[in-house]
Amino acid sequence: MDRSLSLITPTGRLTLGNHLGALRRFVAAADAASSPDDCFFGLSDLHALTTPQDLAVLRATVTETATLFLAAGLDPARATLFRQSRVPAHRELAYLLECTAYTGELNRMIQFKEKGRGVPSTRVSLYTYPALMAADILLYRPSVVPVGDDQRQHVEITRDLAIRFNHAYAPVFTVPEVVTPRAGARVMDLQTPTAKMSKSAATDAGVIRLLDPPDVVRRKVARAVTDSDVGPDAVHSSSEKPGVTNLLDILAACGGSADGITTYGALKSAVTEAVVTVLEPLQKSYAQLAADPAYVDSVFADGSARAREVTASVLADATAAMGL
Repeated sequence: MDRSLSLITPTGRLTLGNHLGALRRFVAAADAASSPDDCFFGLSDLHALTTPQDLAVLRATVTETATLFLAAGLDPARATLFRQSRVPAHRELAYLLECTAYTGELNRMIQFKEKGRGVPSTRVSLYTYPALMAADILLYRPSVVPVGDDQRQHVEITRDLAIRFNHAYAPVFTVPEVVTPRAGARVMDLQTPTAKMSKSAATDAGVIRLLDPPDVVRRKVARAVTDSDVGPDAVHSSSEKPGVTNLLDILAACGGSADGITTYGALKSAVTEAVVTVLEPLQKSYAQLAADPAYVDSVFADGSARAREVTASVLADATAAMGL
């Protein structure tokens, strides 16, 4: 099977959107794998440093996220789980790719244009971020990279760098194909339903965190933005009803049904119960794993060691190709 590779940046506590849109996909890929070398899932903690972080909070978030990987059902016997910062090849190859990239293409990257351009305090790492992300991908030689629209640009520049490197030096890298996965859950912010639910959101009001207790979930869903109309035709999906559409999408993604629902109150109640039902086993598993942090640490230590083994030859080939 094609190697699966995905990383999550620990810039905030994971959300319902991270679970429905990413962790569930990771688990499905791992369950279909025949070897841990078929699936590499990591915590991209180096990427978190492109913006200022409270280091104590970052450490806690890394620990929580690692535990949630396992709580979501990822089996270390079927997938390699690792921390990016524990695999030095990511940093080393990133510099070689920086020496392959052009400032013009980095200037066009959306993340830099939106968050850093023209801001004197912008970290250089935000500008060179695409080279590190390209290293993350190319080190594992996947043939395909599944991404949503928000990450497509990063994989496209990864392809460009791989092709340029292979042409200028030696055919070291597999040039991955960009694949858009089958439409999955795209969970939007409950208070701003035109924006994706983000783990780094400035306020928690519209964000359901994976460890939110049922009463917190209920309160957030109850306060979710809907629309001003009422009546039998109110509960349906449309571009003019982003709030209602989001609630309906969440309900469906969590295995619920909107059949027979005609009021916003009933819709919100159904969404709450569906979300709580999805989160309950994950939270129970998390509590058990959090009581044994040494086990979680050992899983990621073993996975990081395997990642170092897998990436060593790729880095060696790239280094030699550049005459170093």
